[in-house]
Amino acid sequence: MDTEMGSVNQESRLKFYKTTLCLAYQSLGVVYGDLSISPIYVYQTTFSGGMKLYENNHEILGVLSLVIWTLTIIPLFKYVIFVLGADDNGEGGTFALYSLLCRHSKMGLLNASYAARENISSCDSQIPTEETRTSLLLKEFFQKHRSSRIVLLLVVLLGTSMVIGDGILTPTMSVLSAVIGIKVQVKELHENHAVIIACVILVGLFALQHFGTHKVGFLFAPILIAWLLCISGIGIYNIIHWNPHVIRAISPHYIYNFFRETGKVGWSSLGAIVLCITGAEAMFADLGHFSKLSVRIAFTAIVYPCLILAYMGEAAYLSQNRTDVEHSFHKAIPKLMFWPVFIIATLATVVGSQAIISATFSIISQCRALRCFPRVKIVHTSSQVHGQIYIPEVNWILMGLCIAVAIGFRDISMIGHAYGLAVITVMFVTTCLMFLIISTVWKQNIMAASMFIVIFGSVELLYFLACIAKVQRGGWLPILFSLVFMSLMSIWQYGTSKKHQFELENKVCLESLFSLGPSLGISRVPGIGLIYTNLESGVPPMFAHFVTNFPAFHRILIFVTLQSLMVPKVPPGERFLVSRIGSSEFYLYHCVVRYGYKDVRDSYDFETKLIEKVAAFLQSEELAVTEQPMEKAVATGNGAGVGSGKRRKVQFQCVELNEEVKELMEARESGVAYMIGNPSIIANEVSSPVKKFVINVVYGFLRRNCRLPAIALGIPHTSLVEVGMVYHV
Repeated sequence: MDTEMGSVNQESRLKFYKTTLCLAYQSLGVVYGDLSISPIYVYQTTFSGGMKLYENNHEILGVLSLVIWTLTIIPLFKYVIFVLGADDNGEGGTFALYSLLCRHSKMGLLNASYAARENISSCDSQIPTEETRTSLLLKEFFQKHRSSRIVLLLVVLLGTSMVIGDGILTPTMSVLSAVIGIKVQVKELHENHAVIIACVILVGLFALQHFGTHKVGFLFAPILIAWLLCISGIGIYNIIHWNPHVIRAISPHYIYNFFRETGKVGWSSLGAIVLCITGAEAMFADLGHFSKLSVRIAFTAIVYPCLILAYMGEAAYLSQNRTDVEHSFHKAIPKLMFWPVFIIATLATVVGSQAIISATFSIISQCRALRCFPRVKIVHTSSQVHGQIYIPEVNWILMGLCIAVAIGFRDISMIGHAYGLAVITVMFVTTCLMFLIISTVWKQNIMAASMFIVIFGSVELLYFLACIAKVQRGGWLPILFSLVFMSLMSIWQYGTSKKHQFELENKVCLESLFSLGPSLGISRVPGIGLIYTNLESGVPPMFAHFVTNFPAFHRILIFVTLQSLMVPKVPPGERFLVSRIGSSEFYLYHCVVRYGYKDVRDSYDFETKLIEKVAAFLQSEELAVTEQPMEKAVATGNGAGVGSGKRRKVQFQCVELNEEVKELMEARESGVAYMIGNPSIIANEVSSPVKKFVINVVYGFLRRNCRLPAIALGIPHTSLVEVGMVYHV
């Protein structure tokens, strides 16, 4: 028996190791593309402007030492050791951290309903339950001051906006840097021609997005492995051939000498040196596609040593060829290997760009799910991997902005200044959120949380201040992008919350609606009516508006509430919560359909699943007839029911249950109609001019030009009933 158990354990361990190594291999092409191509432009951007006067060995080795220690402190120590441990049930990124804070510390502003979340089994974790004094104080502060929750949401939206800005700057910077390297061998090539070639590559890159990354994904990892082997091999050659003593730059003493020699100019150059960690955030943001162990193995065993060797080799070449700093990466390549490496470099920049474009699609999808982004079309390009998506409107906007930046700037250094600010802002936001995670979710003492923010936050703050100092030399671009995107997301979320608040304040009690029945002459027609509402109780104002003007509705009514939760995914068995409204002769039901921010909302068989869940609810062994509407809800899968108020249990005969289910099936045969509100949101006359502009102009423009709710929900046009109404908010 012991022998058999040992063999089973050995097989499971081998399978685990094989799966982990396979995921580590795949992560090279998806996660590390952006980080791996940074050697192309780091030295070139650093030794521009005032740093052109400082190209001696002390300065070169000082920059190398800064690069080595920055790669060690931020990606290796901060992300690999700490941040990857703050996953939200396997998901990473800014919204994953915010989700943890919302669920465990009640700091959220996007979803005020926490009760429905408590029964999600996927949210179970090993997070400590014993509160510390620090966690209690912080939770009390955020719960007491609503303004603090607003600031926290704005910080999250700022980080998200900067990631979207990365989606514009990464392809431009990467492709343009690789293509301009042609001038090393083809000196007569005009700069305009290089920009045109880069624009053609960018158009091709974005034109291929609709095929989905899974079609070309198998090429990504081999390309990145070939690229890392090339730059590390060339690095070893240059170290041996030009200057083996660059290895001494591992000593932080060279950083001290660098700042002593260069002073303020050296501090300003940090805005370019920070480009060596571009893409490090992807280790956490793309965690949902891999495992923590696989991401850690890929970075520590392959990416980190290859990058260190590449930077050392380029520094060794520069120490003996100081005049070649303008195109140092391409000139450091041995002549016999130039064209093969150039082709691999161009392919690697495309792979790196693809990674951030996919991440941009993913984060916009999350924002849309949490109602922080206007409705856009989301196409799922893979039936196996739900995270692989394509958003046409966003894709073409990104392409246009990338081409505009490439043509408008052309200067790699100016684009680098913009790129660096976007990168370090996202990392600093992550550090601030991690302080709250450590103190309120992990429930560590204030010293541990403070040490984290002091060690990593101080380093990032130095880089951030250096990038801010270059606002006038390109740094204004990501600020402009982030302000535009953050304003749009904030206004959309504000307008949506005002719409929901109006519906809560103007919802109609079911009893009062039925009391008007005799006077209105309400009649019931055959069929099922699905009434989409944002309310968890009561009748939405648009349905009351419809009934008072057209006093008829279907024999069976199901009020459907789509609820976005601050969790990555909701198990299918816990997705539907069905409840009865009123007594059985009314044939009124309410169904809450719960989604996580990473869930795929498949509308293909939604109607079938919904009716099946209602039938399962009717066939349950015990049915609770509530004295007040919606006092009991039953999850028609493995989840438990959520209810409140008094209950009395009534035993129904099988015949009665079968009759009710039979009525449901017959009503479905008669037809299913969908009713959805399409209100106009208008600010009150007494509102301030700013609110009127935000609601009437900006929010109104976004509502008119985004996808219609019925299209976004996949409702068939022939069965749709839209109810227009004016909301004065």
